Amino acid sequence: MRKLIAAGFASLGAALVLAACASMGGHGSGQRWVTLIDGNQGLENWTPVAGANWRAEDGAIVADRKEGKASAFLVSRQSFSDFQLHVEFWASHDANSGIYMRCRDGAAPTDTTCDEANIFDERPDPRYGTGAITHLAAVSPMPKAGGKWNTFDITVKGPRVTVVLNGEKTAEIGDSKLSSGPIALQYAAGAIKFRKVALRPL
Repeated sequence: MRKLIAAGFASLGAALVLAACASMGGHGSGQRWVTLIDGNQGLENWTPVAGANWRAEDGAIVADRKEGKASAFLVSRQSFSDFQLHVEFWASHDANSGIYMRCRDGAAPTDTTCDEANIFDERPDPRYGTGAITHLAAVSPMPKAGGKWNTFDITVKGPRVTVVLNGEKTAEIGDSKLSSGPIALQYAAGAIKFRKVALRPL
């Protein structure tokens, strides 16, 4: 009886280990998810650019003020080519933020030298507001992200960039001119919180 119980626990343990490995590797790629922000942790993975008051607060990395008119950023210390990106964020109704990808110049990100998944409910031209890829892939109707927690799931592979906001595909391009570079989290107005940023190379 003891041998049977031990064998049963051994089988259960092996199954749990296999399940954990499968969830971390994902889709047989052999690549693991890299956590860049998790709750209050992760500022050490980023370089601040311009003067926002990025800080750890209430289980997230937060900004709600900046110096000057230019946008401020957290820029990843690493560059990436092809990847999946999972982001959990909270935005105020007047937030102007975004996820910048494969930036050509990490020291000075812009929405023309990076591919940007936008977070901007009050953008004057709503075609390229929240859920759009700024200047490249419009969204209609524009979803609203303000006042709640949201998820971005973004796939960047070769020239194709696909943006999924809260489980719905909102934008896709097939002709990105960018091939590799850091990612950046933008702060331009309102308040933005990031409680999870994880990336899996493809």
